[in-house]
Amino acid sequence: MTLRIGSLELHSPVVLAPMAGVTNVAFRTLCREQEIARAGSTSGLYVCEMVTARALVERQPATMHMTTFGPTETPRSLQLYTVDPDTTYAAAKMIVDDNLADHIDMNFGCPVPKVTKKGGGAALPYKRALFRRIVAAAVKATEGTSVPVTVKFRVGIDPEHHTHLDAGRIAAEEGAAAVALHARTASQRYSGTADWNEIARLKEHVTDVPVLGNGDIFSASDAVRMMDETGCDGVVVGRGCLGRPWLFAELSARFAGRAEPTPPSLGEVAVIIRRHAELLADHHGEDKGLRELRKHVAWYLRGFPAGSDLRVQMALVKTLTELDDLLGRLDPDVPFPKDAEGPRGRQGSPGAVSLPEGWLDDPEDDRVPVGADLMHSGG
Repeated sequence: MTLRIGSLELHSPVVLAPMAGVTNVAFRTLCREQEIARAGSTSGLYVCEMVTARALVERQPATMHMTTFGPTETPRSLQLYTVDPDTTYAAAKMIVDDNLADHIDMNFGCPVPKVTKKGGGAALPYKRALFRRIVAAAVKATEGTSVPVTVKFRVGIDPEHHTHLDAGRIAAEEGAAAVALHARTASQRYSGTADWNEIARLKEHVTDVPVLGNGDIFSASDAVRMMDETGCDGVVVGRGCLGRPWLFAELSARFAGRAEPTPPSLGEVAVIIRRHAELLADHHGEDKGLRELRKHVAWYLRGFPAGSDLRVQMALVKTLTELDDLLGRLDPDVPFPKDAEGPRGRQGSPGAVSLPEGWLDDPEDDRVPVGADLMHSGG
């Protein structure tokens, strides 16, 4: 099963969702290695951590470091957070001119209060005219190139203010090569259940470009079921791969009509953790890399009988040598546990969405919100 996004032809309809502090070059490399080792090839799209358009244009060192891709990584996919058409154009033009990536995605799904209260993230598609100008700016900057632009958004702000059908229509009209829907509102954040019916509605509403579904895909069976139930053209996987970089091998096999590879034993997981640590150390340096690894270890060991003392020590690990010692204490023969299946990562609670004063008064107001182009985590 293939998926075409503009000039890109993917051999699997699976996209790794950009996640702040997770989908850096180390994690993407690990996911690709696992797919090759367990499924024989890489076939989907692995998206870089989200960066702000403003920070990219200003060439802030931390942002430029986030745009690192592996030497054999292809296609290179980069997601932008943006609120300003002019900055959007400059950032997309820079990506093209400097050959920074092969694909640009734009994030309009972040539900974090400090972002929405300034009019960014999931709040912005409510302003239809501004949303249109931003998408058009990115597409204009990439005209005549092989770099497609795609757009990701949520169902809306809350149950009373759905925006996804307008957002999908506008994005397609302005030249986006595909759209992706996280089937929750901003008020849900990551809580509750994603409403896949809204993905089906978007697919019926947007017929000119591929529609991708996102939300509550924690297994290959979930991905197949989403596509069967909604008719969507592909799936975007976020929290389901936390501590499970081999999930993409399972997805690749399933969509290719092959048997899914056997989940790894604890010994195999230990090897994967060690490889992840090595890649993080290469990217960030050993000190920061091992600090970054700590949150991943908790996800990797979920459901395994590792013991509370060892888990605590893993959460404080500082060096590769120390990590090797701790991993050596795990029982390598323990099979992958059923307790490790299901939802993972942040969930939180639903709540009212913080918005700028008067934000809902005029959806055709195309003024750029003040101070909304700050770095934040994606959604």
